[in-house]
Amino acid sequence: MKLIKTFGLTLASAAICFTSFQAGAQDSDPRSLDELLQLVESATLTETQEQRDRVARFEGNVNQRQQILNDMVGTREEEEAISGQLENTYDENEILKAQRNETLQERIGDLDELFGTIAGVVGDTRSNFEQSLISAQFDGREEFLTELAGIMASDSQLPSIVELERLWFYLQQEMTESARIAKFDALVAGADGSQTTREVVRIGSYNIVSNGEYLEYDSTTGRLSVLPAQPSGGILNSGVYQNQAADFQNSTSGFTRLGIDPTGPTGGSYLAALISSPDFRTRYGEEGGEIGSIIIVVGAIAMLFAIYKMVYLTIVGAKVNSQLRNAAKPNKNNPLGRVLMIYENDKAMDIETLELKLGEAILQETPALERFLTLVKIISTVAPLMGLLGTVTGMIEVFQQITLFGTGDPQIMAGGISSALVTTVLGISVAIPTVLIHTLIKSRSDRILFIMEEQATGIIARKAENTGSNA
Repeated sequence: MKLIKTFGLTLASAAICFTSFQAGAQDSDPRSLDELLQLVESATLTETQEQRDRVARFEGNVNQRQQILNDMVGTREEEEAISGQLENTYDENEILKAQRNETLQERIGDLDELFGTIAGVVGDTRSNFEQSLISAQFDGREEFLTELAGIMASDSQLPSIVELERLWFYLQQEMTESARIAKFDALVAGADGSQTTREVVRIGSYNIVSNGEYLEYDSTTGRLSVLPAQPSGGILNSGVYQNQAADFQNSTSGFTRLGIDPTGPTGGSYLAALISSPDFRTRYGEEGGEIGSIIIVVGAIAMLFAIYKMVYLTIVGAKVNSQLRNAAKPNKNNPLGRVLMIYENDKAMDIETLELKLGEAILQETPALERFLTLVKIISTVAPLMGLLGTVTGMIEVFQQITLFGTGDPQIMAGGISSALVTTVLGISVAIPTVLIHTLIKSRSDRILFIMEEQATGIIARKAENTGSNA
């Protein structure tokens, strides 16, 4: 049994080592069992030596790792000792901090409320200085106030007497400069983005002007820039404010008129509203759209014809009045004279024929007197309807914007409704004067026709009276 077990181990060893000497066996293949036994014995000896080398290396590594472990344990103990010392130091510092805070509060006493008030003043002053036009001339004030605010918010610092005096100086400076007009050179950004150094004039804390232009102060960059739109001087944007600004900058003495905005330190709400408000051309020429342009053109045509007709009827009316004063001498330069000449040319005409002739002459004069009156009347009626059409069209666009963007932005709806109502204003603005002037010229035309009919009726009556007397 022992022999079988030994033989099995030998075979197992031979199988395990087969791969080790397989490459060498390829060079010298065994020719007999003895050679094979020698090869197996040689491989076994080689494998045993390699195993011993691996064991030796492993044992050496174990010793090295144990040394590393020992070093790390020592390092941890040292760090734990340092941590304990730091914790003790921290506790001691906390106790010392509490003691010193208590001492600080005892020494501050009633000054605590004073420092709180100063902290509030510093915050408000810094906010005001950031928006003040005076900061465009005196820079660096915001940085100092920011540092002072940090000191006031700290638990371990107090402001010095010098810093408090400097705060008082800046407050006094702001108050004094707000009532002063100053000229100084500053970097100004133009409307095209270019930056040049200009002489600017600061009017207190209200406005800054330069070269006839109003400027605005950007608190973020600390730069001055020309307003994108200058305030208009009236409906036709005559530039009154710009001319006043230029004259004010060039003046050296006396009083000079200048428009300022007292509602805010950085230009104010009034100036912003004045700039953002569209002028006459923008409001009624652009916001009215195509329908508004058509209404304006139609209204202009109606006014031209109405003015022409007014002048024409005035001249004709004067000639007719002159003819009334001298009815015995008919003149062809007026409608009444041409009607009277019918009777003067043939006084022997019978009454019926004369009545027909005079009626025909009046009818011939009527078209010239009533020409263009119908056109003016139609325009006065159609203009409001066109304005209503523009309003309805604009409201449809407003509802489409509400559908797309919702009602979150009231400016979208307000702007659309404003543009929609512009056409209504244009239509009514055209209708009112055209109705009035149509009524006026219609009355003058009717008066001339009434005079001709009156004179014709008088001629026929006198003719009939003379005929009856002769009979």
